[in-house]
Amino acid sequence: MAQTTAATPRATAPPALTAAVRRHVHLLPLLAVLALLAVPPPGGAGAEGSGTGTLADAASGLLVLWALGSSLRSRARPLTPPAAGLFAAAAAGIAVAATGAADPGEALAGLARYLQIFVLVPVSVLLLVRDRRDFTVVTAALVALALFEGAVGVHQYLTATGASYMGEDIRAVGTFGASDIMGMATVVAYGLVASVAFALAPDSGTGRARRPAALVCAGLLLLPLALSFSRGAWIATAVTCVTLLLLAGLRRALRVAVTGVALAVVVVGGAGAGTALLQERLSSITQVADAPDQSVTDRYTLWSAAAGMWRESPLTGVGLKGFPAHRDSHAPLALSSGSDTAGAGAAFRRQPLLSPHNMYLLVLSEQGLVGVCTLVAGWAALLVCALRRLYAHVGDRACGLAATGLLLWLLVDFFYGDIGGPSTVLTAFALGLAAWWALGRRSGGGEAARR
Repeated sequence: MAQTTAATPRATAPPALTAAVRRHVHLLPLLAVLALLAVPPPGGAGAEGSGTGTLADAASGLLVLWALGSSLRSRARPLTPPAAGLFAAAAAGIAVAATGAADPGEALAGLARYLQIFVLVPVSVLLLVRDRRDFTVVTAALVALALFEGAVGVHQYLTATGASYMGEDIRAVGTFGASDIMGMATVVAYGLVASVAFALAPDSGTGRARRPAALVCAGLLLLPLALSFSRGAWIATAVTCVTLLLLAGLRRALRVAVTGVALAVVVVGGAGAGTALLQERLSSITQVADAPDQSVTDRYTLWSAAAGMWRESPLTGVGLKGFPAHRDSHAPLALSSGSDTAGAGAAFRRQPLLSPHNMYLLVLSEQGLVGVCTLVAGWAALLVCALRRLYAHVGDRACGLAATGLLLWLLVDFFYGDIGGPSTVLTAFALGLAAWWALGRRSGGGEAARR
């Protein structure tokens, strides 16, 4: 009698896990871009000219193609009329600024960069994020990236392998290196803002479970944010978190604020981050008039130069990428030749000051009133729409707080910085997530409509 051998069952993933993977497979390009942000630029984090041509930038191009293909397959109108109008106006203003540039090559590069950051990638994020579950997955990935970069930054501070600050290699810059000292601060600040938003969300079945985790993440991210020594990131984070506390309601705000202060004391103070250098950096925020340091003086002179360019060409500005060529003819003599960068694997070098370190003045100087009316006004409209939906309680309030917080942080930080460096693609992500909340399609239950 022939014996039969029982077939060995093959190991399979749990059905719930398989379903979850299939459910979020369309988000893979978004998550890939976030993951690639942790990869140092070509040549190393400290390489000269490492602010462009990163793997994350290349992946963002594939993200745009993926979103376009998904939209064509769905055969549905991809954008709401307000969203289409807002991004079309931004694209038109950028194109007008490019035609007015003196150098066609620089104008073409600027056109591609501005369209990438302010139109194409945000629209792609808006198309691919379908509902609050998608939003939560992308936001969780952003927090995970912030925790990773923050851990690298804290290690740099403790081992004196970070960027140079006041003669010591202690500045936390993560994997972005000394050439992009705002990179880690931006990532960590976004993660902290998102964590605070989810901690402030109203109680629900999932809300009660995620609040402790969100509070822990927020507390852990305070330390690397402090060690970034970035005054602009500190101010933007403080303004945003206070605003979120007010939007969430008084009682919840008080509970979370008390918990946050306790975590700050334990994490920041207990880790020894309350050094004299940190205290000196904090106090320098108020010393912008009496005894400003050279970085503040340079910023004032760059702002003055940007204003002078706008007065010279008020309607269309000097053209995209035109600020460096016109800087010396408009800047006061107090402007230094550049800023010193060193540490985090990079040798000492003098980095030229090629932008006003104020996004609004950069748009005004290079794009004039046309850029202000099409680009900056669009950001303001996005914030107004986000707040209206938040007050109307349309959709998941945790997502609304997070999206509004990310956009508000970006708009406040634009007073102290502009686009540039490997972390710039995160600007596009913040705009895209805010656009999903403010202008995305909704079904009757508050979810974004399936496409």
